[in-house]
Amino acid sequence: MITEENVRTALKNVLDPEIGISVIDLNMIKTVKITEKEINIEMVLTVPSCPMAAYMMEGVKAEIDLIAEGRSVHVKKLDEKWIPPWELEENKK
Repeated sequence: MITEENVRTALKNVLDPEIGISVIDLNMIKTVKITEKEINIEMVLTVPSCPMAAYMMEGVKAEIDLIAEGRSVHVKKLDEKWIPPWELEENKK
C-alpha cells in the first residue's frame, strides 16, 4: 500500500538540476494526496519563472509513476512563494 511517506521518500531521488538538492530537502513538495485512483502532488518552485519547471515536474511524475500501483499521477505547480528549509529552521528558534 502506498503512503505519503513512500511518495516523499521516492521524491528524494528528484533533484533540482541547478542546485543539486532534492525537491524534498528543498521543501518544494507542499501536498501529497493519495486516493484509490490518483496521486496528486502540489509543489512550489524556487523561483516563479524557473526555466527547469517542466523538467522537474516531469521528474516528480516519472518517479511516482514507478510506485503508483496503477494510479494516475498529477503534479501541479502552486503560485505561492518558496520558503527555503533553512528559513523554516530559523523561524522555529
